[in-house]
Amino acid sequence: MDLRAELLKSIWYAFTALDVEKSGKVSKSQLKVLSHNLYTVLCIPHDPVALEEHFRDDDDGPVSSQGYMPYLNKYILDKVEEGAFVKENFDELCWTLTAKKNYKPDRNGNSVVSHQDAFKLWCLFNFLSEDKYPLVMVPDEVEYLLKKICTAMNVELNSCELDDYLAQEQQGQGGLTVWQFLDMVNSGRFLRGIEQEAVSMAVEEVYQEVIEDVLKQARSPQCPAAQTPSCPPTRFLIPVSRAQGYLWKKGQLRRNWSERWFTLKPSVLSYYMSEERKEKKGSITLDKHCCVEVLPDRDGKRCMFCVKTSSRTYEMSASDTRQRQEWTLAIQTAIRLQAEGKNSLHKDLKQKRREQREQREQRKAAKEEETQRLKQLQEEKERKLQELELLKEAQRQAEILLQEEEQRRRQQHEEMQRTLEIQLQEAEQARASMQAEMVLKEAEAERQRKRILELEDMQERLQEALQQEVKARQDEESVRYAQARLLAEEEEKLKQLMKLKEEQEEYIIKTQLEKQVLKQEMENKNKCLEDAQKQLEEVRVNRQRVDQDVMAAQRKLRQASTNVKHWNVQMNRLMHPIEPGDKRTNVSGGFAGYQPLLSGRDSSLRLKQRVEDKGNDPMRDNSKDNVSNGGNSGVPPSPDADTMTTEPTN
Repeated sequence: MDLRAELLKSIWYAFTALDVEKSGKVSKSQLKVLSHNLYTVLCIPHDPVALEEHFRDDDDGPVSSQGYMPYLNKYILDKVEEGAFVKENFDELCWTLTAKKNYKPDRNGNSVVSHQDAFKLWCLFNFLSEDKYPLVMVPDEVEYLLKKICTAMNVELNSCELDDYLAQEQQGQGGLTVWQFLDMVNSGRFLRGIEQEAVSMAVEEVYQEVIEDVLKQARSPQCPAAQTPSCPPTRFLIPVSRAQGYLWKKGQLRRNWSERWFTLKPSVLSYYMSEERKEKKGSITLDKHCCVEVLPDRDGKRCMFCVKTSSRTYEMSASDTRQRQEWTLAIQTAIRLQAEGKNSLHKDLKQKRREQREQREQRKAAKEEETQRLKQLQEEKERKLQELELLKEAQRQAEILLQEEEQRRRQQHEEMQRTLEIQLQEAEQARASMQAEMVLKEAEAERQRKRILELEDMQERLQEALQQEVKARQDEESVRYAQARLLAEEEEKLKQLMKLKEEQEEYIIKTQLEKQVLKQEMENKNKCLEDAQKQLEEVRVNRQRVDQDVMAAQRKLRQASTNVKHWNVQMNRLMHPIEPGDKRTNVSGGFAGYQPLLSGRDSSLRLKQRVEDKGNDPMRDNSKDNVSNGGNSGVPPSPDADTMTTEPTN
């Protein structure tokens, strides 16, 4: 049973409790309150907007269970997470709503169970009830639950009396409702002479075992019902003392032995300070890799065993060998459940009991069908026998008629002998004819006997044919069952194929949309590329135009540089002074006093000429700079006028 089915059973009781008029509908205000309470106990965030939209005021009239289920599934059950809430608080909420209306204990205080025990029995009933509404518990599960409670109290259940009671109370429902079950328990019919405290302890033990999945816990002292004369212990249960109610556990750090109260569930072994389970000291997580082993006696402890996990080994000591064996078997059962991927032993047992009931029903139906078939065959056989009897009767009538006819003919023959002695020849002829007729009659009788034999043979063949028909029908049933299974598998595969087809169509539509988007993007990019190419062509044309302008400027620059060089040469020639005696050969014996004077004069003239050139001809300097800085002109810078001037000779 999954979590959703368990929650729906309790919610069904709460919904029916709010249905005061028993019309199958509940007012919206009550459903709003119920939904808020379910949000709270299930630890789900409240969604008042969705609640108001679902139960909006423009809808007329109350809401039925079918109208409430969509909201319940979408906003509550789909958001529930297992382990995120306390299941007992949820059950208490639904029990409180339904118990006010339906649970009616004895007003004189003579009820066998208390209100809290009635709540636990209600939870047990919901767990063991069938998954059909209205919820009922089949007689087998009622007997199973009562036997569990009686076994916890060491008493024996009167099955015959229970069967009589169930036969009277079912009335075509297929089982008991929870209120009939609680009335039956409170009546004391099956728990006579047992104190309420003993019943409460037994109900608590069964509740922990079935609802809380406690596979085993250290047993406390027996309930007072075990000592009452009306509750003799069964031969399968042995009372245990308080020393057997605890196990000794060896510590990890101090390595000392401590007495602890142990409780085993399918996935964890917990231990507490005392049996009240108020102070939890620790727990041992169980998985498929764990194991339990028996240890030899040591350290003054006997009946030792250990539980090995992947991280640690826990050593424990029991009071006796039987208790150690019970604990080791229970822990091995929990490890086996973990290895099989099962979280609850009783859920598995309940499913197996349900399968056994279904198999019994199937066998019963098959047996009834076989009985009906045999009855039909018997009727067919009786009909064939009646026909055979009719044939035999017809044969006897024919023989009687033949005998009467023979006697009559004999009388006629005697009369003819007495009266017609003269006509002997005619009498002989008549006798011969009579003998021939008798031969024919005997042949007819022989044919009748052969016909009877053929009918008997036909009867045997009919019986064989009936047996073959029975076998053929059985084969046909098996073939029909296999055909139905193949049809179910084919239908399942067809559903999967349709689902895959829908997913493929959705993927194709999505792919087409993406293709259209990509096509639009490609068109935009192509358009941008064409614009960029046009701009690039324009840039190339502008670049060619600029290159032509640069080349023209370079040609003009080279021409200007050539002109500047030519004018520099002319200027250098013009700046050279013409002095008398320049072409004369210098004589060593000449006027030595004139040489420094001429040198100083030449220097002053050159300095004056340079200043004038800088002041009056700035374009020449600019031309020099342009020539020296032009990268593409290829003309070297012109030398300075001073460097180009030839030094005068003395």
